[in-house]
Amino acid sequence: MPSTNSTSDLAAAAKPATRPANRVGTKSRRGFAAMSPETQRRIASEGGKASHASGRGHRFSADEARDAGRKGGLVSRRGKKAANK
Repeated sequence: MPSTNSTSDLAAAAKPATRPANRVGTKSRRGFAAMSPETQRRIASEGGKASHASGRGHRFSADEARDAGRKGGLVSRRGKKAANK
């Protein structure tokens, strides 16, 4: 009569190591990652619309956007010389 350890070893060997469905590499896709890009975009859009409807949303003015872009450009070029001199 085989011991219980050998029976469980056979069952473990027969079971596949990973599930084939929804596997990319070693992580399973859940939540937004499992949704189509169109569904993700629709849900994110609903959240943005709700935020603005409640008065908590923020829209950049042209001046704010210009300042933010300038600051980002300064940070990304820190320590680099201008290419067109």
